[in-house]
Amino acid sequence: MKKLVILFVATLLTVSMQAQEKKAEITFDSDVVDYGKVPYGSDGVRKFTFTNTGDDVLIVARVYSTCGCTIPKKPENPIQPGEKGEIEVKYDTKRQGPIRKTITVYTNASEVPQSLKIKGTVLPDGGK
Repeated sequence: MKKLVILFVATLLTVSMQAQEKKAEITFDSDVVDYGKVPYGSDGVRKFTFTNTGDDVLIVARVYSTCGCTIPKKPENPIQPGEKGEIEVKYDTKRQGPIRKTITVYTNASEVPQSLKIKGTVLPDGGK
């Protein structure tokens, strides 16, 4: 019986300590950027804005895209709790046609990466 009480107390302490653990949390304003219809060769830079809604520092460790035509850029500095940050994405608008790409974001907020999407259409050169 004494062992059970000790085990119960140890479990309660562990659960209590985990509940007090600080954690970063990333919340995007939107997980999709719609380029709409963009002219061939136009500016392909767009931004995903997010907030660290956790209570610990957020570190964006890595971002990558599904294609070399899309270049994401992560914030260089940690994002403090309550602060905003941006992930910049540049799409090569010299590739006409539909845009459907995924950007994968790795942070210290979760072991599971977050997926962001870009979509739209690049019009033909001179295009309508």
